[in-house]
Amino acid sequence: MQFEFTSKYKIPAIVLMVLGGISIGVSFASGDVTRSWASLLLGNYFFMAIALAATFFLAVQFVAEVGWSVVIKRVLMSFGRYLIPSTIFMVLIFVFGHHYIYHWTHEGLTDPNSEHYDSIIAGKSGYLNVPFYTIRLICYALIWSGFAFLMRKWSLQEDELGGLVKYNKMTKYSAVFLVLYGVTSSTSAWDVIMSIDAHWFSTLFGWYTFASLFVTGLSMIALVTIHLKRKGYLPNVNQNHIHDLGKFMFAFSIFWTYLYFSQFMLYWYANIPEEVTYFIFRQDHYRIFFIGMLAINFGAPFLILMTRNAKRLENYVVVAAILIIIGHWFDFFMMIMPGTVGEHWHLGITEIGTSLFFLGLFLYMLFSTLSKTPLVPKNHPMLEESVHFHV
Repeated sequence: MQFEFTSKYKIPAIVLMVLGGISIGVSFASGDVTRSWASLLLGNYFFMAIALAATFFLAVQFVAEVGWSVVIKRVLMSFGRYLIPSTIFMVLIFVFGHHYIYHWTHEGLTDPNSEHYDSIIAGKSGYLNVPFYTIRLICYALIWSGFAFLMRKWSLQEDELGGLVKYNKMTKYSAVFLVLYGVTSSTSAWDVIMSIDAHWFSTLFGWYTFASLFVTGLSMIALVTIHLKRKGYLPNVNQNHIHDLGKFMFAFSIFWTYLYFSQFMLYWYANIPEEVTYFIFRQDHYRIFFIGMLAINFGAPFLILMTRNAKRLENYVVVAAILIIIGHWFDFFMMIMPGTVGEHWHLGITEIGTSLFFLGLFLYMLFSTLSKTPLVPKNHPMLEESVHFHV
């Protein structure tokens, strides 16, 4: 069945974008520019991470030659279309807002003769400089959105041509993408988020950010898949597919918790002043999020999705997915806001409204893309395995 992008989907997405756009305009007009740019970074990066997680998950399906996920591959491909506007926004946010978000871009920090000279930032200037940073952002955009575009293009060609030529091509390029993703997912996390606190570093940060974005992406995939199934657009999706998505959500919630604890515990145990400052500031000024985020991101999915039956019940998976998405929005909030607005943080119309704008744009792009292609790749060599999938 072909998905129809009707006003039922268009109007809510447009309303979200309009309301979010108004809140962004009001925020900038109020004069709180740093908070406004930080909120833009938070909202855009969060939904870009969801689209990137789905694209990574798609590549894994091809490289692992997995059969169960064939009936939802077009859903994963539709997520990837959002990478185009989100990476463009990421470049624009840096070009026009870097002075307010990234301290290392300020003048005089790398000049030994300046009163603002910072030896730590000067030591990182070979990597943290505006031209090289901008080039890296553009490379991320080309690699991520380029791969997503090609996969969708070749999948549609597979529908027309049949055979294994396009499938083998997608498998080969997925393997290449996974290598590139392994590098760029970490470096982009260092660039976009960790460099906000330029004096601090963590060798585990790339993995930690990956775990957060991946489990959030899985949760959004589960929500969209269940919605389409309930509306009759994915009749071949059954309890077993939902079960597998639930297993991934459960597993990577535990994996995120492991990384959360590992990163914090090692710094706490070493107790080196220039390293623990990152956590002490968040404990002192963001305690409600520091503790509450762990309770939501670990406790909720652990308790809801622990049993096998729970992972097969759509309502349970939906509740867990919503809580995971909200919890990891707070996770990214914790990564971005302390280094930008400091102790003068707020959780109000600026932060929520900005994220609603990007949510509306994300949903509009997603459902618009879904309506332009058949939801099931009809000539995929493992289609029958997916249709009759049972665990």
